[in-house]
Amino acid sequence: MRPAAFLLIAVAASACAASAAPEPRTAKAQTKLTHELAGKVAGAPVSCLPSYRSQDMVVVDDNTILFRNGRTVYRNDPPGGCSPLGSGNYTLVTKSIGGNGLCRGDIATVVDLTSRFTVGSCSFGDFIPYKPAKG
Repeated sequence: MRPAAFLLIAVAASACAASAAPEPRTAKAQTKLTHELAGKVAGAPVSCLPSYRSQDMVVVDDNTILFRNGRTVYRNDPPGGCSPLGSGNYTLVTKSIGGNGLCRGDIATVVDLTSRFTVGSCSFGDFIPYKPAKG
């Protein structure tokens, strides 16, 4: 009986690990990401956004969310993705926990815009600032 329990636990753990791998980016999403970051250079990651307005958020796909702040674009790749945010009629509902705006580790909820049901959630990773290239 005991070996069967360990086998079930091992199978369940490997299924979770396999599902954590991000889906490959579609050509459409890659084009969108390239367009949004064109002419910009990545800086050092930061743990929190300096400010955030919901209308300045751009969903590239389940694995990448961009936040515009003036001429700077902050890229966030939530660890494990944020499914099904990039696949249709969904929005991201965020709550900041310390009043500092959005920060690494904050949890966001994916909500279906039609039914208003929660359909997923994700946690933010580091925010990578992309600023216009000097030239």
